[in-house]
Amino acid sequence: MKILISNTSNLAIYEQIIRQIKDAVIAKEIQEGEPLPSIRSLAKDLQISVITTKRAYEELEKEGLIYSVAGKGFYVAKQNTNMLKEKKIQILEEELGKLALEWKRAGLTKEDMTDYIEVLFEEL
Repeated sequence: MKILISNTSNLAIYEQIIRQIKDAVIAKEIQEGEPLPSIRSLAKDLQISVITTKRAYEELEKEGLIYSVAGKGFYVAKQNTNMLKEKKIQILEEELGKLALEWKRAGLTKEDMTDYIEVLFEEL
């Protein structure tokens, strides 16, 4: 799993880390019981504060996505991936709604948007 931080994102760095780890769990890129990078090594790799990575891991632990083992590190917890997917779909629906509104304001049609989405999916 590779975490990438964007300085142009509207999300805080710790939120970007959380989102990417959640996405990796949903996509089954990381499995139950798999260790995550240590807080220090992730901070070093991303060239960010240890406090920022610690905050991301703490939030993920509060949500039950990961768990810690004293002296060993953090691991991916057993997940209800259907619940995680549903949460992700809700976020995407909200973002898509905002995009659709912008398309409409730009004078573009639903068909224009649909055609564009189809082209994007073909390129993936």
